[in-house]
Parts: sequence; C-alpha cells; structure tokens
Amino acid sequence: GLALGWTLANLLSVASYEARQHGAGQDIKNYLDSCVLFLPLQDAVCTLNTLQTNACALEQVRRERGHPQLQLQAMRGFLERAGLVVEELDHLNIIHVTGTKGKGSTCAFTEQILRSYGFRTGFYSSPHLVQVRERIRINGKPIGKELFTKYFWQVYGRLYETKDTHGGSMPAYFRFLTILAFHIFLQEKVDLAVIEVGIGGAYDCTNIIRRPWVCGIASLGIDHTSILGDTIEKIAWQKGGIFKPGVPAFTVKQPDSPMVVLKERAKEIGCPLWVCPELEEYPADSGPLRLGLAGHHQRSNASLALQLSHSWLQRRCLPGRWDTSLSSWAVGLEETEWPGRTQTLKHGPVTYFLDGAHTTRSMLACVSWFSEVASQHERTTGGPVVRVLLFNATGERDSAAMLKLLVPCHFDFAVFCPNITEAIASCNADQQNFNVSVENMLTRCLDNQRSWRLLNGQEEKPGDQLLISRNVLPLVAAECCSKTLVFPCILSALQWLSQGRDSVLAHPDKRVIPVKPSVTAKAAPLRDATGIHVLVAGSLHLVGGVLKHLDPSFAS
Repeated sequence: GLALGWTLANLLSVASYEARQHGAGQDIKNYLDSCVLFLPLQDAVCTLNTLQTNACALEQVRRERGHPQLQLQAMRGFLERAGLVVEELDHLNIIHVTGTKGKGSTCAFTEQILRSYGFRTGFYSSPHLVQVRERIRINGKPIGKELFTKYFWQVYGRLYETKDTHGGSMPAYFRFLTILAFHIFLQEKVDLAVIEVGIGGAYDCTNIIRRPWVCGIASLGIDHTSILGDTIEKIAWQKGGIFKPGVPAFTVKQPDSPMVVLKERAKEIGCPLWVCPELEEYPADSGPLRLGLAGHHQRSNASLALQLSHSWLQRRCLPGRWDTSLSSWAVGLEETEWPGRTQTLKHGPVTYFLDGAHTTRSMLACVSWFSEVASQHERTTGGPVVRVLLFNATGERDSAAMLKLLVPCHFDFAVFCPNITEAIASCNADQQNFNVSVENMLTRCLDNQRSWRLLNGQEEKPGDQLLISRNVLPLVAAECCSKTLVFPCILSALQWLSQGRDSVLAHPDKRVIPVKPSVTAKAAPLRDATGIHVLVAGSLHLVGGVLKHLDPSFAS
C-alpha cells in the first residue's frame, strides 16, 4: 500500500510540475494538485524518513565534511532541482538566528512579536517534538496536514525526477525540509520568515540565504564538536558565518573569547554587530515585562528577540508607521509559547517539568529553573513529594557531565529510556530515527544509568548491564538498584513512574507495558506520595515522545 501510494504521489507531483513548466491550463493544474491532497500524510512522512539513511546522501555528507564549502554548493543544486533559485529567497524578508542555547526560544519570541503586529509569519525550526509538521509554521501553527502533503510531493517529485541525471543523489533529511520550508513560505506568501539555523551557521544549509533583513546569535556553548570544532572560539567562528555584508546583527552577551571572534567575523564580513542589553535595562514605564517562557535564561533570549523585531520593523517598514514602543511588544513576549522548553504540565498528583536541555550550559539553566519552580510546587502540595528524573541523551553529548549537574536536585528515582515512544510496531512515523540502532540506544541508557550510580556513590552489581537484551527490544524494565531503572520505551517509563495516577496515561488506548514484580514493588513511594514531580531532560526527542503521550493536542 505504501509503495503504491508513494508511486502514485510521485507521478502526480511530477505531472503537476510538468503542467506548470509547459503552461498547461489552470483546470489541469488544479486537478493534479487536488489529487495529491487525497494521498495520506503518513505516506509523505515515511517517504521523508527514507532520506535519513539514503546511501548517496550519506556518502555525499562524508565527502563534504572535509570540504565544508561544498555543503552550500550542494544545497544550491538541490534548491534549483526543486524549482527554486537563491534569489527568490530574498522575497521572504528573513530573520536568521543561530546560537548553541536559546535560538529556538529567541525565534519563538520574535515570531510572536511580529505576528502581534498583524504580519503573516513563517517560522522554520528544528527538531520537531512530535510531528514533523511542527518544523514549518504559518502564523505560529504547524503547517496543516493537507498542505504539508501537497507541498511535500511537489518538492519531492521534482527532486526525484532529476536524481538520475545527478548521480542518483537526493538531499538528506534536514536539507530537504529546509527546501520544503522555503517553498511553502513562498507559496503561502508570508510577510516574513524566521529561520532557525540547524547546526553551526557558516556551512549550515539555511545559510544559502543571501540577504536576510537581520541576523541574531543566541548564547554560545560547546556542542556538535565533531562538526563545529572543539573550542568555543571555533564554534563562535562557525556561528558568525551567518553574518552578511551590511546586514545588521545582534548577539546576547557572550564570554570574552567568543565575543572577540564574533566581532572579528563581523568586521571581516562588513556586518554591523550590536550586543543586546539585559532585559532589566529596558525602560519599565508599563511595569516589568512578563515572559511566556519560564526560566531566567529566557530573559536574554527575549532581549535578542526585541532587538531583532525592532530592527526588522525599522528596515522593512516605513519609519513611524508602526508603534515600536516597549509596551507594544509586551503582549507578544507574554503570549509566546514554545513547548518542551521550561514547560510545566500538571496531571492531578503528577507534575511534569519538561526541558529539552542537552548541553552542559543548557542543563545548568534547566537545573536552576527546575530547582526554583519545583520548590514552589512542593510548598503548596501539602504532603510528601517524590522527585523522579527521566533522562536520555543522544549523539556524542557528554551525558555524565549533564548528569553530574542534576545530582544536587536530589531525585528519589532516576529513570532512563531510549527515544522510542512505544515498544510496539505502531510507533509514529514522525518520530522514527533510522540513523541509530535500538542496540545503540539501549546501551547508551545503560551507560547513563551506570554514570548516575557512580555519581551518587552506588556500587555496580556484576551483570546488571545484561538485564536488557542487546538483540531485541524487551517489554520489561531492567532494575539495577533501588533508585535507578532502565525502561525499553517512553510509555513504559511514564506508566511506571505515574503508577496509574495520571488519568491520561491510564486511558484504555494506552497499552500497559508489563514490568517485573520486583520493579512494581519498588514503586511503593510513588503510590504513597501526595505528589510526584518528574523532570524530563537531556533530549528534545525524549521530551517530544513524552508530550506525544501527555498532550492530546499533539495528536491532531
């Protein structure tokens, strides 16, 4: 069924493209486009997932790693094969934002502020939490299912049609989505597009943008060292690569050494660079600014968003046409939502604190936020509270360093699981990752568990790491001591730590994953506590899997 749907979609998309190229009548064009809308969204997502492991694409990325300038050259080629040219992107009135920590939140603040002025906004970000459509937003909402399906097959069809004349190459997953976002924003005629960099800046595929209206750099830190370099100075050089001649740029306050690099990059490129003031330095005529996103670290992101919004309005619009006073932006800052980042969800006695922190700097901010907000909740609970850490980390990130920062939070239980939403075959295609094996994911969880026990002075039992099969995904939890457990999927971990006290997780459509009697016995404190406080951190993909189960709105 999927193969047939994919073939039909491809033929329709190519036919629609050919109809446009050769001046077919409007009735024929409309008919072909409408046919694509009847194809299932899931077919599009499954086809998109094939780009995660496309052999030609992976080989191309390996070749380009030693010659990073080839990445942008390849991206231009894919863009043209999709029927677009770089010059068209100038019409999107782009705000381009990079950084290590906070770039997504900065983009969310910026998009909300400018949308509050009545502009039609496009917003491209990564990764998605639950559904891939979240990455491409129109007026703050993920692109609709029908529009995503329609535009996906338009772009995919054009690329697939031309692959044989280009060595069989197709763009990798992120490149394809970037091209798709540009195509959608142009077709939907947005007034502006807020574009979040994927990794780095200089050689990120979003950097084919020639003329953004303004650029921003959020807080810098150490991440993606195999791609960007192993020092903060090398990373700053990469991030400064989004600067463009004559285009204003803003950065939050950075440590001295990366700030020197950013200033040198700006001077070299011919880009005016300003450092954002602290949020407290803005005039407070209308009272203190309230932010829709929790955590003190969001204040620097909000300041950067204010500068980006003001600069965009001043450059893009007639001076004096819009009210650019601070009070006019206060509503935008207060109404900003960005799920999975310092987010709190209360489900009866179980309260979830969600933060996709996945670097040591972002984890420091997460610990500060959690310590403050959890303590506030505990003061009003009226009885004993059990604290649970639900953690996972991916890629080359230093899990032990992040876990060390979490030790002072005094968790009663530490629970580890891979970024697998459910241990059954009906898993959502939007959250499938073919670039890492189940064995690798489970091994990483066991390593994280071992690190946590060592950090807490707990002895390791011989053979503990063998309790989870390395060949198949088990349906039981592995226990290594009274305080730490490893589960095979996110749903099994959530069901255990909530102990039936979260009505959403106790819903009949949530299959209950069996656990050993000894594991059930250890949950007595969770059943007896007045409240259960769960911090979910270490990976945005983990947070997304949790939200899929906890927030029904993500299923629509």
